[in-house]
Amino acid sequence: MTLQRKLVCLKRIISGYRSCVVAFSGGQDSAFLLKICSLVLPKANILAVTAISATYPKDELRKAEILVKDIGVKLKIIKTAELDNKKFRANSIQRCYFCKKELFSKLIVIARQNKLNFVLDASNISDKKDYRPGNIAKRELKIKSPLLEAGFSKKDICKISKMLGLSSWNKPPLACLASRIPYGTKITAGLLRRIDQAEAYLVNLGFRQVRLRHHNGLCRIEVEKKYINRLLRKRQAIVDKLKNLGYNYITLDLEGYRTGSLNEVINEENIS
Repeated sequence: MTLQRKLVCLKRIISGYRSCVVAFSGGQDSAFLLKICSLVLPKANILAVTAISATYPKDELRKAEILVKDIGVKLKIIKTAELDNKKFRANSIQRCYFCKKELFSKLIVIARQNKLNFVLDASNISDKKDYRPGNIAKRELKIKSPLLEAGFSKKDICKISKMLGLSSWNKPPLACLASRIPYGTKITAGLLRRIDQAEAYLVNLGFRQVRLRHHNGLCRIEVEKKYINRLLRKRQAIVDKLKNLGYNYITLDLEGYRTGSLNEVINEENIS
């Protein structure tokens, strides 16, 4: 299917919803979905909802607010409480399920309160490449994924976002901070805060796409391969900062940044 046909299909799907709540993280995918909704539906029939918690990078809220203002729809900011759930804190390979269930359950309530027909998320076909147990919660709660239904990939989203003039068109992928913590390691607010501070420091040094993977007293830094040499040139400053945050050993992943690298240890037997 051509990109233009996908876009026509997406607009037709969204038009059929008539009104919606959009789960809005402020990332490239959710910004694109929200923009298309604003082009198809009356803006009064759209509510963007951003959920903040210890798992949401602190600096992202301001960026999300700016994006929504540019698109011109209403924004509601809520707090989610994943850390109140001991199953989430235990950090099994089903962790994402508990997080998404917490989020989407709240969004369903908001949709009902505002008389909006559906809750939408920005999942797309590129997400199928990674292990995502949160999709189970989406199916249980009947969350709509129009980008997935219309066959959009991240490459498609990037291309049309640029054409539409969205500032998010080349924004690096977002991910819950808990995704930096290996399965089986207990999740705490303090640990999430440490990871957030470490990544914010690295971003401020000029690394656009960065992940700090936590391994108890050791951290494993992922940046895009083309920036590995730059990171090494800033080695001492980075070591000093991350040791000050509590890490004993600072390592660099020579494979570079890749989505869901902590899922590489999961085999099919574990998932089933």
